[in-house]
Amino acid sequence: MMVLGNHEYDVSEERLQEVLSQAEFPILACNIVRKGTDELVDYVEPYIIMKKMGVKIGIIGLSTTDTAKMSFPENIKNVEFLNAKKSLEKWIPIVKAKGVDLLFVAGHMGLPYDGQDAYDRMYKNNDDSEQERNWGYNAMELAHEVEGIDVFFAGHIHVGYAQPWEDPVTHTLVLQGYAYGSNVGHITLNIDEETKSISGYELPTYDDGSLITVFEDEFIAVPEIADTLEYYQKLAEKGMDEVIGVAEDQISTRDVDAQSEIGNLVCQAMIYATDADFAFLNLGGVRSDIQKGPITYRDVFNVMPFDNQVITFEASGEFLKRIIEMRVSGAHHGLRIAGGKVVYSREREDYDRITKLEIGGEPWRADKTYTVATTNFLMQGNAGLTMLTKVPEKDITRYEKDLRDAIVDYIRKHSPINIKIDDRWIRDDNSEKTKELQKELRKLNSK
Repeated sequence: MMVLGNHEYDVSEERLQEVLSQAEFPILACNIVRKGTDELVDYVEPYIIMKKMGVKIGIIGLSTTDTAKMSFPENIKNVEFLNAKKSLEKWIPIVKAKGVDLLFVAGHMGLPYDGQDAYDRMYKNNDDSEQERNWGYNAMELAHEVEGIDVFFAGHIHVGYAQPWEDPVTHTLVLQGYAYGSNVGHITLNIDEETKSISGYELPTYDDGSLITVFEDEFIAVPEIADTLEYYQKLAEKGMDEVIGVAEDQISTRDVDAQSEIGNLVCQAMIYATDADFAFLNLGGVRSDIQKGPITYRDVFNVMPFDNQVITFEASGEFLKRIIEMRVSGAHHGLRIAGGKVVYSREREDYDRITKLEIGGEPWRADKTYTVATTNFLMQGNAGLTMLTKVPEKDITRYEKDLRDAIVDYIRKHSPINIKIDDRWIRDDNSEKTKELQKELRKLNSK
């Protein structure tokens, strides 16, 4: 069996169904419905029931609701992703009514990177009340807030847990592996013969717990399969190891607020490709470090595995400020940027948090028209930027150029590359609005 996740919708729904039709196993998701209805899409099942060694097990599939914010709107225009918690609360009684002894959830939502610290942040005040959410539920929240789950098999967040996470209240076990098929999760559940409940578990390894890695250097390849894979791999990767430049130091994904070295590089590449005044990218838009030394096309592919394209659009100063304000409102964490400087305070009200704003080395002007570079992915309203869907097509320039190729061009031109964290993006909760910003805001208020 498998559960649908957000990347299944990187392709059109029609193409997705073609691929899924070849599967010889169930495709699960209890919360993906046809838009405007409460009917599940016809290529998923909400749950399956199986019997193993005399134990009847129900498995409910659950997909992340974040797909609605992360995928191209065209690919998900005919589907809706229902609230994960409410969906489980609906389906758990239905499955239990079938007489199952154990109930598992297989969910494309994960455990946070910081485990116990994340749990303490969410529940240290014992407040389980529903709060305003910018993103969907994660597996830790569902294991804590939804009764009746024995084991939750999680994913989506790319960190493996060697030991199962056990919720201290519900005692639901949550297991999670690493990403990209780099490990197989393995656990042996001990079942009480009389109560048919879990009495304990055993893990296959002492150091790695439930995580059995499947790196290629750990196994002897089957010659016929290895030869075939190598042939197609060489075709697909032709030119990937060409050296395109040199990094003077590691270019890291490590965040300093919304800024990272690799994010700075990508945004600067967009400005170089388009001669824009300002560039921005969503925080999840870059995926890998570039190590010190020679840089290859493969390195850039690892940074930017998506086929997003570079675009520019014309924006008034007022509109550009609103875009940035949106991404620091509520619990949002900002943007990767180039071509400007942003200082903001979380002590201020939403949409009034920016205290200093410069574009192109000059104070921001409310009535100026700026050329802004970003990606077609964001222009379709993703990452919460639905306002971008209102930009008239006449104000948009589509370069038909992959962002990945723009990064390659930038590295070729500017090698050796030395990217640092700078003052382009700063959170300062004690900051006050600059005089220049106040002056421009008065212009807006006087309209």
